[in-house]
Amino acid sequence: MYTMAIHGGSGTINRTEITPEEESAFRVGLEAALNAGYAVLKQGGSALDAVEQAVRSLEDNERFNAGKGAVFSASGRHELDASIMCGQTLNAGAVAGVTNVRNPISLARAVMEQSENVFLLGSGAEDFARDQKLPIEPDEYFFTELRYQQLAEAQQANKTQKTQLDHSKRNTGKGTVGAVALDQHGNLAAATSTGGLTNKKYGRVGDTPVIGAGTYANNETCAVSCTGYGEFFIRSVVAYDISCLMAYKGLSLKEACAYVVQDKLNVMGGEGGLIAVDRAGNVELPFNSEGMYRAWRNQMGQGEVAIFA
Repeated sequence: MYTMAIHGGSGTINRTEITPEEESAFRVGLEAALNAGYAVLKQGGSALDAVEQAVRSLEDNERFNAGKGAVFSASGRHELDASIMCGQTLNAGAVAGVTNVRNPISLARAVMEQSENVFLLGSGAEDFARDQKLPIEPDEYFFTELRYQQLAEAQQANKTQKTQLDHSKRNTGKGTVGAVALDQHGNLAAATSTGGLTNKKYGRVGDTPVIGAGTYANNETCAVSCTGYGEFFIRSVVAYDISCLMAYKGLSLKEACAYVVQDKLNVMGGEGGLIAVDRAGNVELPFNSEGMYRAWRNQMGQGEVAIFA
């Protein structure tokens, strides 16, 4: 049973501070990304193509913190991270700290398929993007007034790396985007992309481009894409941990996700969530924050688009 799931970030999503118009716009964006990936699966395409197309849609939507509309770092630039993984081959690609690549997720896939590497960083990754003739955009393309104001407010308040994962009206859309899929051929894939934290310093990198922490896929178990405080997800190796609990302990996808998100992360103080699909097409979208932008749909047409708990 082919299945698609996406997320647009998790955190403090206050129902009273999002207008009906804003909520509708987010739902439209989630629906568009879900449709982009689902269409690939419905036509018999690969899970890899599906997750890339879904994430590209979110990267091109300035309401989400990835690609266009990503948050500003302390240096006043956009430092973008992304990763993708194939569950059939266990091949993966990732990039971190790229500034002008239109779709970092496509660059991550190029790293996986067109290089001998897994992880490229900064200017080197951008040189590779140019070699691959991927779209490069000026700084102005990524700029939005809301994100700029968020940076100004964060700096005025002397905030540092521990910026809150806040989806309130002033911080709408901050977080990470991602997608997981099971295709008609039984293959799984996962992809994740982010602009990181507002006012992040010293080249900070979260879990998004770290294979096994923010992204993981294995045809024997599941595909996972995470969103939340990256430092906790790295330390917990969240995405791989779920796969391991299924492979080594025999847990179901539901049991593994519940343990990692609601128990393990909560004990550590890690806020966030994830989306996951297993090789049978089961979907889980757990989170321990107030909300998570999310959507899913399976071959039977079952699914939802949701924001709040």
